[in-house]
Amino acid sequence: MASTVLDGLKMPFSRENVLDISPVYAELRVKAPIVSVTTPTGDPAWVVVAYDEAKTVFSDRRFGYYTHHDPKNAARMSEAAMHSHPMGGMDFEDQMVRMRKLLAPGFTPRRLALLKEWVQSLTDSCLDAMEAEHDANPGKPVDFHEYLGFRLPVLVITALLGFPIKDGDYIIPLSHRMGATNNGADAQVAAAELTEYMRKLVEVKRTNLGQDLISDFIRAQEEDPDFFASRSLESFAAGLVFPGHETTAVRMDFGVLYLLSDLSRRNWLMEDPEGRIDQVVEEVIRTTSAHNFGLMRYANEDIEIGGVTIKRGDLVIIAESAANRDPAVFERPEEFDPARKNTGHLSFGHGSHRCLGMSLARMELKSVFLSLFSRFPNVRLAVDPSELRIDNTRVGGGVDHVMLTW
Repeated sequence: MASTVLDGLKMPFSRENVLDISPVYAELRVKAPIVSVTTPTGDPAWVVVAYDEAKTVFSDRRFGYYTHHDPKNAARMSEAAMHSHPMGGMDFEDQMVRMRKLLAPGFTPRRLALLKEWVQSLTDSCLDAMEAEHDANPGKPVDFHEYLGFRLPVLVITALLGFPIKDGDYIIPLSHRMGATNNGADAQVAAAELTEYMRKLVEVKRTNLGQDLISDFIRAQEEDPDFFASRSLESFAAGLVFPGHETTAVRMDFGVLYLLSDLSRRNWLMEDPEGRIDQVVEEVIRTTSAHNFGLMRYANEDIEIGGVTIKRGDLVIIAESAANRDPAVFERPEEFDPARKNTGHLSFGHGSHRCLGMSLARMELKSVFLSLFSRFPNVRLAVDPSELRIDNTRVGGGVDHVMLTW
């Protein structure tokens, strides 16, 4: 591939603070909206850093959603077993369309409204555990990530997929290992182990179907034996564990960091919590950049965009965090502004593959922020965000701890 801008750029780009993104993105955006880079695996790729071009790539069906005409020889973003390479050939795109139609009814506003009280009860139970830990060790900081930021999304995906809650402590570490960006051998071992777990769970569920996603998959396969022709049912189920919890967990962590690193933000929210929570959540989603990579697409044909020619089969990495800070779209884009009116961010993607779980994620974030700050009005960070670091060794990135005190 030929670049009109800079050569020799290798991802991931470093950042100075977890609450900011790498300054390299802004420098690149001034030069061109799409730039050639090298991935950590040494493969060539394009990175999209401007809002308009990112939105175009998301919505243009010529860019395949993890599909490639030659998947075994396609460029990779990292060594991870997921979100780093094609999930199938060109027929996989059709299966993804069918999967979305199957999953969509579970994420309608009406269906989600029925989950609101349930999500709130889970939030309250997590806060109970966090408070108990605080009371048992007065004066010692408590890890929000452990007790709530990570735990709540895990409980939710456990129930939605339909595997036993007790198995969460076994399954989630496997999902983390699958997302390891620099240990491909172990990532593949973990992927095989999680897929095998799902295969056994599917066999058990076939005789006792419930109201969960795995049961829905089984029903779809029984109605159409070819439904999972391009990728097995258990493989699809395994692949939903990571996006079902990790992306929401990191936004909870970062939301707390943003709102408590400047208490005027938290105070502004709590002056009118019900009236302002939606704006705050959207700004958390816009600004949160939990990783130093991006979202992947592959060109299904030669495409002219952003002043470059992207060849068929080229890997395209959409740096959604950079697009969400494009000054052509957002005023003061680098600033976290809880009162921001423009909510046209691309954190959930755009177009036909926009994240189905975005409304559920918003529900979880609203429940956590309102409950945390109303229950513990004097809560504050025990560690300055400048001391934290993004974990580049896993696809989801994020931070390992968010220590709080009150």
